Amino acid sequence: MQQPIVHDPTFLAQKAVLATKADTPVITNLLDTLTANAANCVGMAANMIGVNKRIIVCQMGPLAVPLVNPVITKKSGAFTTEEGCLSLTGQRSTTRYQQITVKYTDQNFNAQQQVFSGWIAQIIQHEIDHCEGILI
Repeated sequence: MQQPIVHDPTFLAQKAVLATKADTPVITNLLDTLTANAANCVGMAANMIGVNKRIIVCQMGPLAVPLVNPVITKKSGAFTTEEGCLSLTGQRSTTRYQQITVKYTDQNFNAQQQVFSGWIAQIIQHEIDHCEGILI
């Protein structure tokens, strides 16, 4: 079910706690909310819909992919860029990495590890920052 977007920086600055199988409905809500905001958004973290759990979704071409409890284990190719956020107004400068390796579980809580690069890697890094309470 589509959820309202949280704009409160105090809430968004909290570090997310690990998700469990009981949080599966949050994944559905995130995917629905991302779809509803597709014109302005390519990724979301659970705190953007008011749930302080370590869950993100990322638009990867035609598919929106959930990553549960994601952790970046490797990164390379640092660059500086400007990013905006659906939860916050304006653009901010940040450092991103061209290639990242991420450990996570899929929506069925099966362990995964994958290398991402380019635009998708940038989206994932932004959403993982949300999980860390870092506002961009």
